[in-house]
Amino acid sequence: MFTTLLAVIAVLVIGHVAPGAVASLRRFGWFEDLVRWVDGRAQGPGFWRGRYGAALVLVPPLLAVALVQWLLRGPWLGFAALLFAVLLLLYSWGPRDLDVDVEAVLDAEDPAARAQAVSRLAHGDVPPASDAASLVEAVAVGALRRWFAVLFWFLLLGPCGALGYRLVVLLARGQAAALLPLDNRSGVRWLLAALEWPVARLLALSMALAGNFDAVFRIWREAGGNRWTTDHAFLGAVARASVNAELGDEAAEEAAAGLVPVYRSLPELRDMMSLAWRMLLLWLAVLALFVIAGWVG
Repeated sequence: MFTTLLAVIAVLVIGHVAPGAVASLRRFGWFEDLVRWVDGRAQGPGFWRGRYGAALVLVPPLLAVALVQWLLRGPWLGFAALLFAVLLLLYSWGPRDLDVDVEAVLDAEDPAARAQAVSRLAHGDVPPASDAASLVEAVAVGALRRWFAVLFWFLLLGPCGALGYRLVVLLARGQAAALLPLDNRSGVRWLLAALEWPVARLLALSMALAGNFDAVFRIWREAGGNRWTTDHAFLGAVARASVNAELGDEAAEEAAAGLVPVYRSLPELRDMMSLAWRMLLLWLAVLALFVIAGWVG
């Protein structure tokens, strides 16, 4: 557990100290080539064109990572295991830095530049709209797919879990998705929704703890977050409710203090990014408590 915490902290530090080097590391062209190669040789009906055909491209790289992870499990290989975990988590994180993309939207000086920056927040075929509500939802989904889902599966399964989630995202929503047969793509998207199901609900809980609990819990129930379904559309509603509650509290405090509110461009987006950082710190704090509990035990 301590190695896991150390790996997460190392990834966050490296990502901010050397963002250019990290961005150049996160290349998945080899995976798209693998999908293209399998698709070119799987002619006619068969396993590849079925609902579980993605296993043909997911299993080989994940088996290789799992094998290395298993070989490094010995106590005398602690540093090598840590280095391998850091490299795989760093590779699977992102693939772009969420805070950098959000700052690009906030710093855009003209509509064309803002539209281009907003397109980098897209997590599907259609980029989000430029209104505050859509951008808040895009950041919430971005935090789920760039940070928290990778972290969640890394905590459960180690480097194999982090890379596995990232490859599923690439198959379901990335450029490789266009190479998949229809039934295959449908199966991958169901798998992605299943992998994100626990993370989305943990994020809703994190927003409640890091923000306004009453507002988030009420919207979570109204949006169907308490139902057993792989859909996590409630996440956007919960994020908007949390941001609106926080901005309302800030405005009330400024009014009570007799202060004049300072104009800021897209305050909802800024607040959502701040909330995402607080949630990440909350997850790290919980992980640190598990580490301390393990030492004490």
